[in-house]
Amino acid sequence: MTSRAAFSPEEWKVVLEGPPSAGMIVVTAARGGMIRESIAMSKAYVEARAQHGESELLDEIVAAKPETDHTRYHSAAELRENGLKHLRDAVTLLESKATTGELDDYRRFVLALASKVAEAHKEEGRSVSPAEAEAIKEIAAALGTTSS
Repeated sequence: MTSRAAFSPEEWKVVLEGPPSAGMIVVTAARGGMIRESIAMSKAYVEARAQHGESELLDEIVAAKPETDHTRYHSAAELRENGLKHLRDAVTLLESKATTGELDDYRRFVLALASKVAEAHKEEGRSVSPAEAEAIKEIAAALGTTSS
């Protein structure tokens, strides 16, 4: 099993930035609901912590407080572009250091988090707006998988 010790501090930061970056991409995909969506992101971490023990790597990721510095971006497009890069970089690191199962767990967690954020607030009369659905597709592509 892979643990945090397998990563340098800079690499670990990249791995940790992935999930909240995905959440922020979805939050900024459609207007409204930011508070509910931010709470949903936190709940995704809590729910993942409840599954403690299934993956040491994922346990360490979800034990860390999700942090995003959305103020460093000047637009939602810039946040999206950089967030998708964070995800691609995290996957590249995990491919080189983690097991296939751990990488799959990471991908599932990030997609579950993105879905929970999207479903936290109805937009345009839908539980997931078209913009949020597109954001989730882009997140899945950055993770090297497909959204379900």
